[in-house]
Amino acid sequence: MLDPLSDVHAVAGQSDYDLNPWARPDEAAASALKPAAVLVPIVEHSAGPSLLLTRRSDSLRKHTGQIAFPGGRCDPGESVAETALREAEEEVGLSRDFVEVAGQLTPYETVTGYVVTPVVAFVRPGFTLTLNADEVAAAFEAPFDFLMDAANHMRHYREPTGGGPKRYFYAMTYEDHYIWGATAGMLRGFHDRLHGANG
Repeated sequence: MLDPLSDVHAVAGQSDYDLNPWARPDEAAASALKPAAVLVPIVEHSAGPSLLLTRRSDSLRKHTGQIAFPGGRCDPGESVAETALREAEEEVGLSRDFVEVAGQLTPYETVTGYVVTPVVAFVRPGFTLTLNADEVAAAFEAPFDFLMDAANHMRHYREPTGGGPKRYFYAMTYEDHYIWGATAGMLRGFHDRLHGANG
């Protein structure tokens, strides 16, 4: 069962540090996390549900070209649901008339200093997307069952420039889309919510 929505920004329960506990910052840094939210849009096709994802623009300064959910930083006084819906409209033109918010997943802490709340929503087919080219290069759907299959959840790593311990992260590849980092971590968290961490 998904948690009920709340206007209170929760403390992160999952993070980029789950596979790299040695890299976790001190409590002072954690207390300065900035609230953000993403929409996890489950498109309800008759043949089976899919998740709507985006590929970030190549012109962005951060996370260039990465696969992501629509989302961003919360404005003052905004709930996480409001942020997720607003960002989806701004980034890909997904009208909230087609969207029914269902709940939220465990907030996710990123190495870039955000605590991101994934807001799960069901999306009725028939919508038309209009991409904001400044932020989004492409949008696509991936089968929900594929993304929730633990057999498709890989643990990859990168070796930091200049040496140091390897940094591990979750990753999954759907067709020619390489989903990794925070987005893959949130998908793994969704899987764990549905099936249990060992399921």
